[in-house]
Amino acid sequence: MKNVLITGGAGFIGSNLSLKLIDKGYNITVLDNLSPQIHGDTPELTSPLYKSIKDKVTFIRGTVTSRKDWELALEGQNIIVHFAAETGTGQSMYCIEKYTEVNIQGTAIMLDILANNQNSVEKIVIASSRSIYGEGKYRHPELGIVYPKHRGEENMLAGNFDLTYADNQKLELLATDEDSKIHPSSVYGITKQNQEQMIMTVCPTIGIAPVAFRYQNVYGPGQSLSNPYTGILSIFSTQIRNNNPIQIFEDGKETRDFVFIDDVVSATILGIEKSEANGQVFNVGTGVATDVLEVANSLIKAYEIDVPVTITSKFRLGDIRHNYADLNKIKNLLGFEPKVYFKEGIEKFSKWVLQQEIQEDKLSISLEEMKKKGLLK
Repeated sequence: MKNVLITGGAGFIGSNLSLKLIDKGYNITVLDNLSPQIHGDTPELTSPLYKSIKDKVTFIRGTVTSRKDWELALEGQNIIVHFAAETGTGQSMYCIEKYTEVNIQGTAIMLDILANNQNSVEKIVIASSRSIYGEGKYRHPELGIVYPKHRGEENMLAGNFDLTYADNQKLELLATDEDSKIHPSSVYGITKQNQEQMIMTVCPTIGIAPVAFRYQNVYGPGQSLSNPYTGILSIFSTQIRNNNPIQIFEDGKETRDFVFIDDVVSATILGIEKSEANGQVFNVGTGVATDVLEVANSLIKAYEIDVPVTITSKFRLGDIRHNYADLNKIKNLLGFEPKVYFKEGIEKFSKWVLQQEIQEDKLSISLEEMKKKGLLK
């Protein structure tokens, strides 16, 4: 079978993909820096994600910002799955240099090496994101399809969180398809757009097939419960298990498309194995929008821990209101259908969480950082 390099392969999605590909007979190399924000300060001892792949893959502890590490990792590889990235919409708005260096420059180094040196790489799969769509796709009652600008601070301070058009007309939310306007509202989204565009532009010129997956909000057993910067289900779960109240931003009606880890892995493998994926970008989600208040209440019910839930009307600059995926393209070209929807996924996720040690609730630290930067209102 082929040799596959997975950057960020000790992370949540990467480790799950690694194990599935090993079962299918692939030879896996992982390049990962074992970031303390995800894996803790002693990952070799305490990171379940890293320990799940240890001794099953060729592991390189390194960083995508190092040309030397890239050169070592790329040797003899047939397929690259590029997951390594700084993630988190809010954090990206004040860690701008870090997000740009890792996400954009890291990808640029890889492509520079491949463009200027002999290699055996046939395909690159890039982890893009729904964040590149910004506020997504809507229908105006008179104008038809529109892509509204990012929400203004003045309106949100007044409690007006829903999107309106320039004429203040209310809009109907639609599923976002791959041809929708690209207009990210955060530095993270900008870096993912840049990654995707570099891969899709450069690879065909050097004889490598590119595939991009615009993942929605991925969740499931194994995700970090200690990272306060990303993963709303993990953040809420840690708060609930610490008997801490949940404070929900905006009015609690903001929605996301939550896609279960097994479905994400399945979609990614289709992209690796199917030639129909070559040169294409795909949404990966469930096609269902779930609001944040429903997420909080579902988790409280699952853990049987009654903590107060407060709608705060606070908001973070850079957050979007809604987004959910149109899956027609990935269904038609790759035959992908999500198998786990939110109700079942929450059950599987919460059962796993209850088997884990209760982590320290660090959310207040991340929110205080954002408040100091003027990004939390």
